Amino acid sequence: MSLPLMSTSALAAPGDADAAFEALYEKEWAWRQEQEIGWGGAVPAHFPDVSAKAQAEKLAYWQGVQEKLDDIDPADLSAKARVDYEVYTAQIEDLVQGQKFHEYEIPLNSAGGFWTYIGYITDRPFRTEEDYRNYLTLLSETPVYFEQQTENMEAGLARGFTPAKVAIDGRDISIAAVAEEEDPTELSLYDPFEEMPDALPDDVKAALREEAIEVIESDVIPAYAEFLDFFRTDYLPNARTTLGATEYPDGEAYYDWKVRQYTTLDMTPDEVHEIGLKEVAKIKAQMFEVMEEAGFEGDFAEFLTFLRTDPQFYAETPEEYLYTAAWISKQFDGKVNDYFGRPPRSRFTISPFPPEIAPYTTGAAGGRFTYWLNTYNLSSRPLYSLRALTLHESAPGHAWQQSAAAENADHPDFRREVYISAYGEGWALYCEKLGVEMGMYETPYDMFGMLSYQMWRAARLVVDTGLHSKGWSRERAVKYLVDNTAIGEHEIGTEVDRYITNPGQAVSYYTGMMAIEESRAKAETALGPDFDIRYFHDTILSLGGVPLPVLKARIDRFIAEGGPSPYGDEG
Repeated sequence: MSLPLMSTSALAAPGDADAAFEALYEKEWAWRQEQEIGWGGAVPAHFPDVSAKAQAEKLAYWQGVQEKLDDIDPADLSAKARVDYEVYTAQIEDLVQGQKFHEYEIPLNSAGGFWTYIGYITDRPFRTEEDYRNYLTLLSETPVYFEQQTENMEAGLARGFTPAKVAIDGRDISIAAVAEEEDPTELSLYDPFEEMPDALPDDVKAALREEAIEVIESDVIPAYAEFLDFFRTDYLPNARTTLGATEYPDGEAYYDWKVRQYTTLDMTPDEVHEIGLKEVAKIKAQMFEVMEEAGFEGDFAEFLTFLRTDPQFYAETPEEYLYTAAWISKQFDGKVNDYFGRPPRSRFTISPFPPEIAPYTTGAAGGRFTYWLNTYNLSSRPLYSLRALTLHESAPGHAWQQSAAAENADHPDFRREVYISAYGEGWALYCEKLGVEMGMYETPYDMFGMLSYQMWRAARLVVDTGLHSKGWSRERAVKYLVDNTAIGEHEIGTEVDRYITNPGQAVSYYTGMMAIEESRAKAETALGPDFDIRYFHDTILSLGGVPLPVLKARIDRFIAEGGPSPYGDEG
């Protein structure tokens, strides 16, 4: 499994630090791809080895990479390679820390786990017989993969390293949806075989469908059934009853690292908490102003109740909700040229979450090819928030950011394909507020929905640190969001459970947005009339996945160069 690491002296001629560094990261990146299924690209033919032995090998390998990186003096690198070096060393450090803390022993969260991620493979393009053959081979490996994941979860259970019981209770529904299905063709795992490419001969299609039914019946469903029994009988009843990450073994060090990982900054939980309290107060004042503009007669709590209960703010059918999101995304298309110089080429579709995960997953998710929307319990998904949500998850948010990164051939793959939450979520949250400038919010209610989402992310700074370092209860976290945002109460519950099972991730959004806003203000002040918003946005998107200090340094260079397009003069 492990690939031997060459010494830097064997990789390149003396003094050729760029070549040494490139050879090191290219070898590691190729190896890294074998360890994960990934979220995009070709249809995989195999599950990764996730056994305890394989996890130990990962740690040793990445520690070896760290040693080789230490042999390279950044001062010997070119300017471009120094930036890559800074990004790459941060990635490897996080990979090492994740292995040291045995994060692989918790391959699940409140929205699901490794068993639900498999379903996202069906969203990839199936074009050839080889794609289908790969997928069938993958499905046939389900029993071994599930057995390894179960063993890891047993190890975590034995040392009290599990998600909080309250945040995963009922999540067996997504396991049971497969384990208890009698007709394989009804499973979303079978979806690629429903509509197959015309280029495939009919006899090949029939054979592939027959094999798919057989492998799902013989391998997939039994693996899910065995895992379901483990989850219900052993795991859930014995999962920890505490909430905070600091309650884990070596929990304080673990949560301190998670905050650093997700902010990419040297911040403490206490510092994050205080920033959150200040930002919540600031946004609250803005929300009062919009409430008055809407002409509502009553106090803030009554206004929130009005927004959560009045039928005018909610779609009656999933189709209406999806169609409204599609309309919003097309309205944005009319704004593009004024705010971006070079849009990415990729396009995305809009789809509902699979029903087996919808009750417990987040309200939406965005990526290069799909903008997923949750159409479960529509009475908790207000239309006045859909504009901000669409800008965040689709264009110009996640769909554009991830596409721009993947399409930028000037960067190595570890900057094109690795998602850094502070950068990606910070950009997406910035895009929500950018909607004000673009005229995307048509009513005071739309504006309040945007502010409510801003408040939601600022409140996350308070709630995440409250839960994981200050002893907050789940009820206190729920009440804080109920009192300060207009989010539906069902979604608030699923969101709090998400924060409980993903320590630190919630603090990345607002932290990242603040860094982008500070850099923009700095650039506008320094460049004056030479500041071009299109080139500023293009520069941010051209970075790929980077820590926030790298983003700030790039905008400093943007300012020093006079604010040009990162792609050359495009007028």
